[in-house]
Order: sequence, then structure tokens, then C-alpha cells
Amino acid sequence: MEIGKLPNQALKEIVFSNIRYKRNEIIQGAAIGKDNAIIDFGDEICVISTDPITGATKDIGRLAIHISCNDVASSGAEPIGALLTILAPPSTTEEDLDLIMKEAGEAAEELKIEIMGGHTEVTDAVNRVVISTAVLGKQNKIKMMNPRKVKVGDKVLITKYAGVEGTSILAKELEEYLVGKMDREKILEAQNMGNMISVVREGVICGEIGVHYMHDITEGGVLGAVWEGAVAVNKGIKIYENLIPIKEVTREIASILKIDPYRLISSGSMLIIAGEEKSDIIQKKLKEEGIEVTLIGEIIEEGIVIEREGRIESIEPPASDELYKALSILG
Repeated sequence: MEIGKLPNQALKEIVFSNIRYKRNEIIQGAAIGKDNAIIDFGDEICVISTDPITGATKDIGRLAIHISCNDVASSGAEPIGALLTILAPPSTTEEDLDLIMKEAGEAAEELKIEIMGGHTEVTDAVNRVVISTAVLGKQNKIKMMNPRKVKVGDKVLITKYAGVEGTSILAKELEEYLVGKMDREKILEAQNMGNMISVVREGVICGEIGVHYMHDITEGGVLGAVWEGAVAVNKGIKIYENLIPIKEVTREIASILKIDPYRLISSGSMLIIAGEEKSDIIQKKLKEEGIEVTLIGEIIEEGIVIEREGRIESIEPPASDELYKALSILG
């Protein structure tokens, strides 16, 4: 099988098909394009998500906290606590674990969440440190999003830029390879894009404003998120390539590594679907908060397409992320 997130068809046939027992309290469970599960607790809901860190070896404590918090925030919920599972190979030192926990603790403090517990184990079942994080959030039930309200003409927006996380990871993991192929200042700029990785602020703000759907743009990049979003809301989506915000340094790294930046993991960017009036409010509010947001398309009746230089092309389902193709350089 290809490295990366399990393809959506395999998810349906192998994973989802074996989830048979359902409880009434679970009002959102496992599904394509849904970043979290939601539990009904009366007037409030509990939003919960879990994710591992496998594509990076640097800053993994920080990434572990941010990635799962992003998934919770994609429902507009406020993350409040995390459970951290660390599996470390025998070669790991106490200094390595101390650094990971320092990073995780600092990220948790930034987001004002508590690391509530977890599990730390040294095992020969892994050949490098693997961290899996579960994050819980809370939200008033009346603020809960309803993707069924999405209608033709609604607007599709994304925050920040395409390939945020992937650009940062590649600039860190492949720094030696990139030196000599691009300016050191640009490599540093790319590495520093990791500082944009949280979407908690925009998620909570949009949750307060009221949107129909949000999706943290992770593996599969912008195009993968658009495809999954269309499936989740059961409508078509049309986007415009020339409107997708992307930093020049991301384009340069993608060109050097021969990868598609629009299919590069992009934690730090949020896909948002909202009615036209709410779309205007979102753009105004996020820009006031210093968060870049761009209108890239709209909801259509059917089809998942992108307009490129006047041509309409279908967007294919996400496959293995371009990150893994690029990291194969390391052998």
C-alpha cells in the first residue's frame, strides 16, 4: 500500500464498513471530510479528534498538539484538553523525550489547553518516535454546524496559504538537499511557515459567526480538502486555481522537488463554506484579526472541478500526499 492516509475508498470498504454499533449520543461519527467526532452532552457538545505525527521528525511535540486542536476547531469548538501517546524506539534518550514534552507544553500553553494525560512507552515496534494525540473541545449546541444547509451559490474560502505545513516540513527535513538549490533566506522563510500551523483562532471565530462547514486542510492539500468537502456536504464545488493563495517559496520548493503544491499537506489552512452574507463577515473579521483569508470558489449543483487557464478539470480524490514523495529523497 502507498505511504500516507488510507485512501477514501479503502476507508469505506475496510474501516467504515466495520463500524456497526451506533449510539444516540454520538451525533457525528466517522465519515469522509469530517475532522472529528461529536458527542451530545445536552446544552453543550463535546468535539473530539485524534491524529498521529508520522511525516516529520522535527518539532513533533508542537505539531502533535496543533494538528489535533485544528481538527477540533474545524467544528468551531474551543479545544480544552489533550491526551498524548508517545511510542519511542530504544535509541531514544531522556533528552529527546524532554524536548518533545517541552515543545508540546509550550504549544498547549499557546492554545490555552491542558495536557490531561496519555501514555509514554519505549518499544521496538517503532523505528522512530511516533506521537498520537487526542484532543477534546466544547461548544454550545446551538453553534453546531450543519453541512446539510449548504446550498448552491455558497462561497468557498481558505485561510492562509496552500501547502503551509508541507512547506515547513520539507524545508526542515530536506534542508541539506535544498541548500545550493535556493537561497538560505528562502529556506528559513519556508521553515518559519510552521509558525502558521494553528487554525484554532479562525475555527473558533467562524464558529461564533456561524458557517455551514469547515475542514482542516491536511493530507491531500487544498485539492484533497475540496474533494472531501464536496463529499461531506453532498454538493458540487468549483474553485479557481488563480485564486488559491500560495507563497512563492512554496512554489519554488515544489518545483525543485517536482511535486504538486496544491496536493501538499497544509495544516494551518482552513477550508470554509458559508453563505454569501456570512462570507463577507468572515473575510472582514479574520482580516481584522490578522488572519489571511481568500475566496477561492463556490458551491455548484454537482461535480468537483477546478478552472485552470480557462479550462475546467475534474478534481480527483486524494491519494498519497506529495510530502511522502518528496521525503523519499532521504531514502
